[in-house]
Amino acid sequence: MDVLNDEHTKMYFYENRLKTYSGWPFDEGCACTPENMARAGFIHTPSENSPDVAQCFFCYKELEGWEPEDDPVKEHKAHSPSCSFITLKKDVGELTVEEMIRLQKEREKFLIKKKCSQMIEKFEEASKSRRG
Repeated sequence: MDVLNDEHTKMYFYENRLKTYSGWPFDEGCACTPENMARAGFIHTPSENSPDVAQCFFCYKELEGWEPEDDPVKEHKAHSPSCSFITLKKDVGELTVEEMIRLQKEREKFLIKKKCSQMIEKFEEASKSRRG
């Protein structure tokens, strides 16, 4: 699989992240508008019980329980300070090929960490039910 050509990679671009905000509960007059959320790297990933779940496409950090005055960039930096996307100093379109590959490598590390955490969680749940 070509990691720079997968479906998720299109989320590097603001316009594609913005398109995910159908049904987002915060609009005009709020700090966490769809535009500000997308600029901060978030995509809208609602569930039936949580219409305001947003996930960084890069570090996979999920946040919910947004308040109208929450600043998406500040929240992102507070909850995921090691996210390379939120600390980028230039627009994605201005990155060199080498910079893009390095950035993608960092994103893959976050994905591996997330998948490992999910597997450990499933294992621990299975262990608890076995012991019970």
